[in-house]
Amino acid sequence: MWSLTYLFANICGQAVISVLGYTNADVVPTWVLALSALTLWGPYIGVLLWVSKRNGSGNFAHDFSLRFHMKDLWGIPLGMASQLLLVVLVTLPFQWMFPSLFNQEAVEKRANDLFDAAQGSWIVLLVFVVVICAPLVEEIVYRAFIQHSLAVAYGARVSVLLASFWFAAVHLQVAEFPGLFAFAIVLGLCFSRTKRLGLSIVTHMSFNATALTVMALTR
Repeated sequence: MWSLTYLFANICGQAVISVLGYTNADVVPTWVLALSALTLWGPYIGVLLWVSKRNGSGNFAHDFSLRFHMKDLWGIPLGMASQLLLVVLVTLPFQWMFPSLFNQEAVEKRANDLFDAAQGSWIVLLVFVVVICAPLVEEIVYRAFIQHSLAVAYGARVSVLLASFWFAAVHLQVAEFPGLFAFAIVLGLCFSRTKRLGLSIVTHMSFNATALTVMALTR
């Protein structure tokens, strides 16, 4: 189900970029990226709504553990620490061993491209997509759906590792893989320990927001 949805969503996303004439563009406008992201996330949410009605209670929030507690705000410092310390420490050995592949420029390229494409008021749309939408959708898909399903079949520990690998690999960025894998383990543990998405979503939002803040301050 995930594979078919992923294939369909990416074809739709590429079709949007192609129709708008940005297939070979070095810099794609933020609004085009946002529209492309919607074509990627929309099919997933649609499929999960169907899964909830067909195999669950029909209550989307209940079936995918979409609950928040005040203590989930601990995800704010956790996300900041993951971005500023964990990713750096995990990526550092790879930079020493494979400097041409894991250099700082390669690790930050995608984030820099997104930030550079957002000019003026478009930065608001970038923040909305990167800080709010992406963490929300990705946590529902990769933690509440994939990790939970894997936990039923293989147990909690194995599910965290498999879902984390899945999450990091699907970003299709070799230079980012070590850091994303380590961070995904943090998110997986948040979900596994709390049995709800609140903490992992807040942590993910904080992680992305910290990245954008660092880029804004260092430009």
